[in-house]
Amino acid sequence: MQYLRSFSLASESDEVDFMLSKASYQLDMACYSQNNAYPFHIFPKKSLKKLEFEPITIFYGNNGSGKSTVLNIIAEKLNIHRSAPFNNAPLLDHYLELCSYKLAAGVPYLPDGSEIITSDGVFDFLLDIRAINEGIDRERQSLFEEYTETVRDSRENGWQMRDLSEYDELCRRMDARKKTKSQYVAKRMSAGNELPPKSNGESAYLYFTHKIRENALYILDEPENSLSPKLQLELASFLEEAVRFYGCQLIISTHSPFMLALKGAKIYDLDASPAEVRRWSELENVRAYYDLFDKRRKEFE
Repeated sequence: MQYLRSFSLASESDEVDFMLSKASYQLDMACYSQNNAYPFHIFPKKSLKKLEFEPITIFYGNNGSGKSTVLNIIAEKLNIHRSAPFNNAPLLDHYLELCSYKLAAGVPYLPDGSEIITSDGVFDFLLDIRAINEGIDRERQSLFEEYTETVRDSRENGWQMRDLSEYDELCRRMDARKKTKSQYVAKRMSAGNELPPKSNGESAYLYFTHKIRENALYILDEPENSLSPKLQLELASFLEEAVRFYGCQLIISTHSPFMLALKGAKIYDLDASPAEVRRWSELENVRAYYDLFDKRRKEFE
């Protein structure tokens, strides 16, 4: 499915006109100059102006190529949801005013549920899981200590209910006498069962599979982070199915060969000058993997 048809970045003349319209002191007050005004001055030198999208569109490039920047510009212009806070650069809103986009034919607006998913969002999710499990651990330890103290107190001092207000305490003490420590704790854990222990990579993979639903546009910033090659392959298969069977459109930044090999993906090579559309097998990073394995082919035989 396709929801976003095209996106136009600010042209070089747009950027020049903006800079000339601002007095130098205004730029200096924002700690920016004519030569450093993020996100200005990034894409004209790559001759990157109008982006045409497919159901899967990928921005490829090494660090500093601008692939994450272009994703954030698109997401902010489209005003789609993001889970993690975004550090808005002082001149970003001015830059966004110079950008425009077109939706696909027959699409009046972006569907609900469309979202940009960044590494920060994944990391926050991992921290949430850790915090939940740490909270459960603390509660469990407190209940262990409560059980031990209750059993000891009953043996040494005894306990008798004085009135009905102490009925709940009587039930708790009877449970401590009749149940094992683990049974006692399991019955009283208010937080429910602990989340199953998983690695960061496994948890990150689950985050994507839970976040991505039917019929929406998803912008994914380097989704391969934290994922092993096996999980990258599984995520790639999941993403292909999300597009093919569940009406999703994906815009991705990556330099992972597993993501770059997504079937039918249109790939913008931001390392090239000017930027151009290339096949995944032509990209520098992918060729580096190919050359390494080809030189050591005999070790695999």
